[in-house]
Amino acid sequence: MVNKHRGEISATLDGRSWTLCLTLGALAELEAGFEVENLTQLTERMASGNLSSRDMLRIIGAGLRGGGHPLPDEEIFEMQADGAALGYARIVAQLLQATFGGGE
Repeated sequence: MVNKHRGEISATLDGRSWTLCLTLGALAELEAGFEVENLTQLTERMASGNLSSRDMLRIIGAGLRGGGHPLPDEEIFEMQADGAALGYARIVAQLLQATFGGGE
């Protein structure tokens, strides 16, 4: 069961329910991956709405690892979301809302 107070969400990938969370470590992973210097720049990048498919997978991967699932990117890149690209976008939007938007 997810804890919304911790910024956790539940998402279905490959027909399985996963807990995702952008912990401080996951955010640091994203800062490095997006080559930004700080959380403000990371937030601005995410708020721009200009996320590529790889960016969305990077966010989902960091969320999975932050949620306690130490999966390599290669495995995450092979996962399927219900609704294809729109399904991935929904997961990313929910995760960003839970992390930066106060949860609900």
